[in-house]
Parts: sequence; C-alpha cells; structure tokens
Amino acid sequence: MCNYKNRPIFDMKKKLQILIPILICFFVGFIGSRFQTDAISNWYPYLNKPDLTPPNIVFPIAWSILYIFMGVSVGLILNSNSRKKRYFVKIFLLQLFLNFTWSISFFYFQSPVAGLLNIVLLEIVIIYYALSVYPIRRTSSFLFVPYILWVSFASYLNFYILLYN
Repeated sequence: MCNYKNRPIFDMKKKLQILIPILICFFVGFIGSRFQTDAISNWYPYLNKPDLTPPNIVFPIAWSILYIFMGVSVGLILNSNSRKKRYFVKIFLLQLFLNFTWSISFFYFQSPVAGLLNIVLLEIVIIYYALSVYPIRRTSSFLFVPYILWVSFASYLNFYILLYN
C-alpha cells in the first residue's frame, strides 16, 4: 500500500536532488566566468584561432545546456539506490572542479599549456564518470555525451591555440 500523504515530500526531495546540482553547476560556471572577463576582451581576441572557432555567443548557450545536463545526470544518481552514489558524486565534483580551474588556467593565467593539461584531465574524468555511472543510471551516462563532445572540441581549440600562438 502506498502512503499518498508522504508522497509530495518524497517527490520534492527527488526534485531538489536534481535542481540543486543544476544550480551548483551554474554557480561554478558563473564564478569561473568572472576569471575570464579581462582575458576575453584583452587577450583572447588577439590569439590565432582555428576557423572552426565558434562566435563568442555560442559558449554561454552551450554551457547553459551542458550545466543542465550535468546537474540532471548527478541528480539522477543522487535519486538512485546505488551504494556507490557518494563515490559518483565525488567524481562529479572532481570534474566540476577541473571544469572551473580550466577557466583560471587558460584565461586568467593566459596559459594555453596549463589549460591543455587541465582540459585533458577534465576529459579523462568526465569519460570515467560517464562510463562508471552507466550500469547504475544509463540516462546519467548519456547526459554526459554532449559534455564529452564539447570538451573534446574545446581541447582541440586549446591545442590549436597552444600550437599557433
């Protein structure tokens, strides 16, 4: 027998376990963007970039979508019954930290070398996360595929900038 009186509280907890990670991703992205502001106007425009470099407006749109996917992914893990969910959350937080520090290493320190090292580590961790959560929640894994593709593309951009500047 299902107790319907407690159901709204249970549903709210599940929703918050998805909403809060999304908000955390946006917050981390916002803080990271504060480290980019000066370099985006005074350094980045003068770099040699590949022809495939998207216009600047594409980046906040892409990251907004990715932050939603990332937050939902870990939120679904939090809502799972897996005994390893704390481990997966730690891996998620590690990738979020690496995501944040890429902005600092590449833009703030204006170092394509440090940025490349950082983004390669990020790529490894996000692939590991996606593969690790697959047996627990396939949707969580699939939600990381666009992120993996975007970071792969960003790695290419970072590597190009390193080579030609």
